[in-house]
Amino acid sequence: MDSKTSSSSSSVIEHKAYARVGLLGNPSDVYHGRTISFTFSNFWASVQLRPSDELVITPHPTHDFVHFRSLDHLINRLSNEGYYGGVRLLMAICKVFYSYCREKEINLHTKNFTLSYDTNIPRQTGLSGSSAIVCAALSCLLDFFDVRHLIKVEVRPNLVLAAEKELGIVAGLQDRVAQVYGGLVHMDFSQEHMEKLGHGIYTPMDINLLPPLYLIYADNPSDSGKVHSTVRKRWLDGDKFIISSMQEVAKVAEEGRTALLEKDYSKLAMLMNRNFDLRRSMFGDDVLGALNIEMVEVARRVGAASKFTGSGGAIVVFCPDGPSQVKLLKENCQKAGFVLQPIQVVPSCLSEVDLKTLSS
Repeated sequence: MDSKTSSSSSSVIEHKAYARVGLLGNPSDVYHGRTISFTFSNFWASVQLRPSDELVITPHPTHDFVHFRSLDHLINRLSNEGYYGGVRLLMAICKVFYSYCREKEINLHTKNFTLSYDTNIPRQTGLSGSSAIVCAALSCLLDFFDVRHLIKVEVRPNLVLAAEKELGIVAGLQDRVAQVYGGLVHMDFSQEHMEKLGHGIYTPMDINLLPPLYLIYADNPSDSGKVHSTVRKRWLDGDKFIISSMQEVAKVAEEGRTALLEKDYSKLAMLMNRNFDLRRSMFGDDVLGALNIEMVEVARRVGAASKFTGSGGAIVVFCPDGPSQVKLLKENCQKAGFVLQPIQVVPSCLSEVDLKTLSS
């Protein structure tokens, strides 16, 4: 999270949280697995907090649209965008933050504030747009109430996730960990850690270990898999194929960590492809969606490694053969109507105060 606190404009606090890419291991994060994720600066959400007489949550002019030309316009808007918007996210994190502080007997002053937000993270691209808003808002609250030193970094992803669960958003911890920590992070969500600590073991890694990576996404992600997955139920029911496959996915992240530390990029390419193939075998093509599969195939047709960044909507691509392969990929993406962007990875942005709260 970027942060900027300006004392000149009556103590306005502003924080940014970036979009994230699940590089390896997803979706094993919600199955006691391991993942490697990173944040990147191409897309972000920012939240601004201003002291005010009353507590105000300001609607965004585009994302919290409440004025329509007609009933048709309203219905089209809901069909394309859903009932989404940031106001509900900001309200949810205020509630979760307040409840947590009360539970932990952290005293909060009674001054009020106005929260507003902005975001350029494309919707339905699996880049964690909603959690970025919540994450940036939580950071503003930590500073406004001066409790950053009292709420451990490891716990903050749980608070972000709890706010989203308030709204019925189904998700895991991976995205929130990546956005709270920033940079490149290895995460171990083994059952032992989760039960003993209430969170996983999160290890920041040097972003310079990553090779150049690219993002592919569709401008109109209409077919991003609409069929409900039965994987969770099968896992809970003890399905041996799902359990062993999820263990394999977690192993991909562990091997990927070694590959990155050794800068073994041919191994990294193999692991990225393996991650997607395992996911496909568990979830099936109807769940993944034809458009998402086509993005992966476009990359693979030029010999690039590719996999989902999250649950679909965008993919992360590595071109082991360098610029000539990237050029070919770009041409193929244009023909297929996909957007291709080089990924700008951001370093970890934990402050000195944050680092002091980390478990040794």
